[in-house]
Amino acid sequence: MSADVSAREARVLNIIETARSKRPRFRDERVTMAHGAGGKATGALIEGLLLPAFGSAVLDELGDAGTLTVGGAALALTTDGFVVTPIRFPGGSIGELAVNGTVNDLAVAGARPVALTLSLVLEEGLPADALRAEVDAIAGAARRAGVAIVAGDTKVVERGHADMMYITTTGVGRVDPRARLAPSALRPGDRLLVSGPVGAHGTAIMLARGEFELDATIVSDTRSLWPAADALMEHAGPGLRCLRDATRGGVASVLNELARASGVAMLVREAAVPVDDAVAGAAELLGIDPMHVANEGVLVAAVAPERADAALAALRAAGDGGTAGPFARAAEIGEVHSDPAGMVLVETGFGGRRVLDQLVGDPLPRIC
Repeated sequence: MSADVSAREARVLNIIETARSKRPRFRDERVTMAHGAGGKATGALIEGLLLPAFGSAVLDELGDAGTLTVGGAALALTTDGFVVTPIRFPGGSIGELAVNGTVNDLAVAGARPVALTLSLVLEEGLPADALRAEVDAIAGAARRAGVAIVAGDTKVVERGHADMMYITTTGVGRVDPRARLAPSALRPGDRLLVSGPVGAHGTAIMLARGEFELDATIVSDTRSLWPAADALMEHAGPGLRCLRDATRGGVASVLNELARASGVAMLVREAAVPVDDAVAGAAELLGIDPMHVANEGVLVAAVAPERADAALAALRAAGDGGTAGPFARAAEIGEVHSDPAGMVLVETGFGGRRVLDQLVGDPLPRIC
């Protein structure tokens, strides 16, 4: 019987693998909130519409930041828009997200963040105290991340045409000479690391909206990831294959993107994934997998097996506070395999396996 089950499982996985190997197409008649959720609809929008229109060797890498060489200097460039609601939530605010989100896109591209530009879209009627608070939040986050705000723009739109305020930041960084990061570098046997507990940011936003009567203390994990990236590059060396920032779509989307881009498979051990009890409880009540929930201070790293232990130890000690710091609960959650190519499987606590796919719908809109 076990042989029959294995054969049946192989057939199902083969069908899924064949379907997933095809490039997504953008066929929707209208844009929906799902197109901004970081799942399958987002992938169809980017790969089916934007990349073919703007295609270049840089964009084809599908990284968090583009890299270019100017006058012999290797630079990374990224831009990001922030439309989170509410604009203030436990553990952070839209201003902190605008800095940290852009800094983190540079960090996981192997670039030390240097400077940001800032664009503010303000709604008519926005209280001046709310604006001052976000300006202070932006300044504080930039100071902590070691970046300067070097240019900007401000627009005001009519009442009802924005949700208090929207922010766009563009960041530039110097590519670190230690960085040799690319999805194509992944190999069977590589270890998968996360820098801390997953799902806190998206869950904190959801509870802050007051849409669910859940009594839980959950705060956003928004922070700069440069200390983590710096530590990994220093201690993993050439064994550091790839880094990704697990924002929209969570860790699940990052792993699926890497598996597809590199043509490898990934096996995640469910019990090894760090999740705070409050986040796990809220996710269970709401029928959401924490692996699909957005983070704003968690990265995923693929590391060669011979450097995995050193990389994990360095990651846990990175940042202020050492073993009590922001990455102290970093963990190894799985490894890279060769089959089924392009897919992510989860080894459950009951000994079975399931496919970890990308989001189809939009359970947590406007989380960043």
